[in-house]
Amino acid sequence: MTSPSTPVVTTGYPWPIESTRLANGLRVVVSEDRSAPVVCVNLWYDVGSRHEPDGQTGFAHLFEHLMFEGSVHVKKTEHMRLVQGNGGSLNATTNPDRTNYFESMPSEHLELALWLEADRMGGLVPALTQETLDNQREVVKNERRQRYDNVPYGDAWLRMLPLLYPPGHPYHHSTIGSMEDLNAAALETFQAFHRQYYAPNNCVLTVAGDASPAEVFALAEKYFGVIEPVSAIPPAPSGHLAGPASEPVRETVTGPVPAPRIYQVHRTYAFGTAGYDTITVLATVLGNGRGSRLYQRLADGKRIAQPDYIGSYGVDLAHAPAPLIITATAKDGVDVDTLEEGLNEVIGSLTSEPVTEQELARAKALLTTAWWRQLSTLGGRADTLGRYATQFGDATTAAYRLPQWLAVTADDVTDAAAYALKPESRVTLTYLPEEKP
Repeated sequence: MTSPSTPVVTTGYPWPIESTRLANGLRVVVSEDRSAPVVCVNLWYDVGSRHEPDGQTGFAHLFEHLMFEGSVHVKKTEHMRLVQGNGGSLNATTNPDRTNYFESMPSEHLELALWLEADRMGGLVPALTQETLDNQREVVKNERRQRYDNVPYGDAWLRMLPLLYPPGHPYHHSTIGSMEDLNAAALETFQAFHRQYYAPNNCVLTVAGDASPAEVFALAEKYFGVIEPVSAIPPAPSGHLAGPASEPVRETVTGPVPAPRIYQVHRTYAFGTAGYDTITVLATVLGNGRGSRLYQRLADGKRIAQPDYIGSYGVDLAHAPAPLIITATAKDGVDVDTLEEGLNEVIGSLTSEPVTEQELARAKALLTTAWWRQLSTLGGRADTLGRYATQFGDATTAAYRLPQWLAVTADDVTDAAAYALKPESRVTLTYLPEEKP
């Protein structure tokens, strides 16, 4: 085990951060906080849907399920039983950039949590059976039906991605993947995928809470240090794009939805860049809450949009220009053309009517509150540090995010809108209700 780095305390991140790297490549990050006898253990694996080759879409998300189904020394469902039976909670998520496993435990059970995570990192493949694989494939199919196929507007994200990113691009497909790919793959294919990516040298382990760095580093060495690294992890396909799209794209869906809804989407900048920090402020000015331009002008002003279904937000993807999604749902009696015209007017106002100091201050206050709310919980803190260590190589770079938002000017917002929100670069996805017989 290498020596830990010097603790870092900054104004953007007021808790200590210490890190080390084991000989097998596992990076370990610790943020000690003795305010409560709780620890949060968080693992970021640098594998998501952007890493999936053709014919293997949905694999990363399926492993989010499979990794709760037992490993060499942990029986099926026992991982959950051991965590919850000792007063903890646990979950996992997958997105295009990563797969994340995490649990919160009383600090006296830190060793148990680390042993469980190490066992499924190094011992899942020998325990993976055809029966378990088939069972979880059905679980994923059911999840797709419940979250995407049988929910009004539920497949919007699945439709947006191929409209935003060209075929072959790592963000072209969603994490849920293709059911045909999941059905066609053999057990050996899934085992090979796990061996390739779920390795110590492709992972960041973060612990936040009631534990010292020395204790965590020693336990990480004890349980993870024996796991062999993978010699050659294949890089994800390049996400490079020249910039915003040069031609508008439209898709209209008629289906069982209660009211017309429009999604207007633009590729902007990659998460972590100064450009995307400006887009984050822009999105807050445009569509976050009752004081935003969209709400003030379309819900309160023209009264053509439903107040609860209007807004704008970025999707924080780090390896290609990330999407900014602007959406509104029509009020009863409002036709979709009127709604789209109103949306276009408000979006255009970001360049014709400069952001006011009041709007800018409000946006920054909202972002500041959200940032500290995230970091005020041990789970949020562990996840944030794991993210920055994985995507930017150093957990302490999390300290720069809030200052970067606060440094954005009104002119920056105007320039970003002029660059990223051109009508010719827009993807427009429209939902229309089916005509009633």
